[in-house]
Amino acid sequence: MLGKGMIFGNPYVGVFCSASEKLAMIPYATQEDFPEKAMRYLGVEDAVRMSIDGCSTLGALVRMNSNGGVAAQTMSEDEIKKIAPLVKITRIPQRHNAMGNNILANDNGALANPEFDDKTIALISKALKVPVERGTVAGYFTVGSAAVATNKGAICHPHTSGSEMETMERVLGVKPQLCTANYGTGQVGACMIANSKGALVGERTTPIELGKVEEGLVLY
Repeated sequence: MLGKGMIFGNPYVGVFCSASEKLAMIPYATQEDFPEKAMRYLGVEDAVRMSIDGCSTLGALVRMNSNGGVAAQTMSEDEIKKIAPLVKITRIPQRHNAMGNNILANDNGALANPEFDDKTIALISKALKVPVERGTVAGYFTVGSAAVATNKGAICHPHTSGSEMETMERVLGVKPQLCTANYGTGQVGACMIANSKGALVGERTTPIELGKVEEGLVLY
């Protein structure tokens, strides 16, 4: 399913929320109906209101797949316990602590910020249980904000090069497609949350963009 929404009056849903096949993470102060909307469009088991280090920018700070999740080192034990029944979170000691922005992942593989050292890459690989490679999307090191990947498809910034798309396809095992959202925004990862069952996209996304999202993430 494919739907549109706003969070705090903001169309950049992917900055504030994160999703896997089972779980959607939603900031505490979102509107009352938002968790239900996330569950409906993503087909997840639960949409949990929470924070990471007391912050509402969950999508920027955590990256999940079906095997686990990685988050900023500052995520508290209480925050980890809140979602423990649905995902095992590993905290990564990294100065680039916005794991959602710096990692693009599905159940086949992960693409990570080229500045991550070997220890960080190994920790991410162990937590998500997939091979991890360093790479860029449209020249951006913040690959998780410049692209979206599920187990069925991927979409990426319209300036992504052919070689970058080839790397994404090899690492993630799905064919990426160039796309924008929120009326021309190339940072598509900041605009939505998605899994193999659906996507919840920022309210400003146009009908043409919705069609590209649907096609790229194979949601038809």
